[in-house]
Amino acid sequence: MSRITITLPNMLVDELQHEVKAKSKTEAIMIAIKDEIRARKMAKIKAMAGKMEFVLTAEELRHKDRRLG
Repeated sequence: MSRITITLPNMLVDELQHEVKAKSKTEAIMIAIKDEIRARKMAKIKAMAGKMEFVLTAEELRHKDRRLG
């Protein structure tokens, strides 16, 4: 884990800590960072909607994993 120094408005961090119900400012920032990363990944996945073609049925995907031999 790395240690960094950043300057943030106290009111903003306090509000974040309250909203996410974090016990510390560090925990609040970690939650905010993880939420942002998750949201961006979800946006990328949603952008792929309709752009992928599946050639297997749901049944084949569920029970016939070709990697298993």
